[in-house]
Amino acid sequence: MTSLFQILMLLLNIVYFVVIAHVIMSWLINFQVLNLRQPLVAQIWDGLNRLLEPVYSRVRRIIPPMGGLDLAPLIVLIGVAVIRIVLINNAAAFY
Repeated sequence: MTSLFQILMLLLNIVYFVVIAHVIMSWLINFQVLNLRQPLVAQIWDGLNRLLEPVYSRVRRIIPPMGGLDLAPLIVLIGVAVIRIVLINNAAAFY
């Protein structure tokens, strides 16, 4: 049971850091620190978008539009934190 818990926590940590990397990269692109004409930057950006867009699109259907402000990454991060809390609290019941 502990190995399943550890695997789930590892996956949640990966999702958390991928979302954080996507948010930071979007800021760097918008402030023109990174340029999408560079092949490596474009490949990383495209890969992150392909990974996260299915999750973001489901969240965007639920939350109302905020006039250019995308709250989908914040909602996903909150969701990951809530799932971690639930897993930690339920894992303590098995010990």
